[in-house]
Amino acid sequence: MRKSRGYNNRTRRLFRKHPRKRGLRSLRYLLTDYEIGEKVSIIIDPSIHKGRPHRRFHGKTGTVIKKQGDAYIVQVRDGNSLKQIIALPQHLRKSN
Repeated sequence: MRKSRGYNNRTRRLFRKHPRKRGLRSLRYLLTDYEIGEKVSIIIDPSIHKGRPHRRFHGKTGTVIKKQGDAYIVQVRDGNSLKQIIALPQHLRKSN
């Protein structure tokens, strides 16, 4: 039987939180509004499963293109191509 290669395959260590930072984050991350053209980093919050982009984009930086409902569409460079990622604000942070 083949090994499963699901959406969350090999993410046990990648999405692990530090023991003191476990649980839900503060509401400040939910209420942050991002402007169109703003640079954001995709840092996936493992405690929230909805609106989570693929693990390939964890740690990448992109530009907010537009807002779609509660989520944001972020344009990220993946190799030589540009990808559009739909992610909730829990998984985004302002880039430095």
